Amino acid sequence: MKSYIVGVGMTKFEKPESKDWRYPDMAKEAATAALADAGIPYELVQQIPVGYCFQPSTAGQRAVYELGLTGVPVYNVSNNCATGSTALMLARQFVAGGLSDCVLALGFEQMKKGALGGGADGGDFATSPVARHYGIMAAAHGFERTPPTAQIFGNAAREHMERHGTTERQLAAVAAKNHRHSAANPYAQFREVYEVDEILADKPVHPPLTRLQCSPTSDGAAAAVVVSERFVVEHGLHGKAVEIAGQAMATDTADSFATGSCVDVVGTPVSRAAARGAFEASGLGIEDVDVVELHDCFSINELLTYEALGMCPDGESGKLVESGATTYGGRWVVNPSGGLISKGHPLGATGLAQVAELTWQLRGEAGPRQVHGARTGLAHNIGLGGAAVVTVLRRG
Repeated sequence: MKSYIVGVGMTKFEKPESKDWRYPDMAKEAATAALADAGIPYELVQQIPVGYCFQPSTAGQRAVYELGLTGVPVYNVSNNCATGSTALMLARQFVAGGLSDCVLALGFEQMKKGALGGGADGGDFATSPVARHYGIMAAAHGFERTPPTAQIFGNAAREHMERHGTTERQLAAVAAKNHRHSAANPYAQFREVYEVDEILADKPVHPPLTRLQCSPTSDGAAAAVVVSERFVVEHGLHGKAVEIAGQAMATDTADSFATGSCVDVVGTPVSRAAARGAFEASGLGIEDVDVVELHDCFSINELLTYEALGMCPDGESGKLVESGATTYGGRWVVNPSGGLISKGHPLGATGLAQVAELTWQLRGEAGPRQVHGARTGLAHNIGLGGAAVVTVLRRG
């Protein structure tokens, strides 16, 4: 059965501890906005998958209690940085499988200041979910006293540069593009525009990555209302409906670790597999896509994802971003929202915020950041440890 997004909403993404709110407040704001966008009451919602990483168990229930006490089933979802898209995937499966006609997917995060971790849990490296990933990195590059996630992606950047001649300026060009895009997004945590030279001159985090090439910790929430075709017809929602034309999730396989390369450990094979599944399900290809929201947790990951999605051959992604092919006037517009680097990255909300942006784009409602004539969009959301979700959206 077909499934459609008929309502989306999100909060502005904020620096942690900069605003006097808690996760139930931000969740209520995003969910209420999504329901209002769909033009339906909360009482019609039949199931709610809720994504978050840093709140306690059953925080999903605590959040949706703010919407009303209807007894609706709530599923608490955690899948690292791919949590929001995992909640969306569950919502789609409930609808596509004929179990429900109206499902609310919700994601939120209330984070702490400072760099995101990602190493051992409580000091016990052996039981860390990413022990194998960081073990591969340590064997190839050692383990330094820099933030672990920046370190593993920074080492992936070094490998890409050594293999393919990718330059620091090409990495910085990704961040410059996304900071430029975010200037038109009122939901973005950062709206300042930076040039390539300013990005290169910023504080080093783990060379070659500087601070302006790294996504920040963020507070925020996002939501989407997913419904069946029957629900669209019964409630006259054709003008709102964006079809989830294809979606797939992949997790690590032997290919992720076989090469001993950080390029593979951080998710290139997983992203490639998820993209292949989403394209097969939709009957579309990257050549049919107009606008892309992808997981640029670090500038190098945007380049790696270009290659995983088939936007260019392996090793050619640096040249692709420099050519202007991934911004306004180019072949695709990638991260018109500003992406994770500039819009922000509250883990549980990120995947749903990507879909909110694409829904607005495909409806022609994105205002000054509108991609002219956009009819097909792609969202890519990845979590180290690992999971990748690729979603293809289509507007009829």
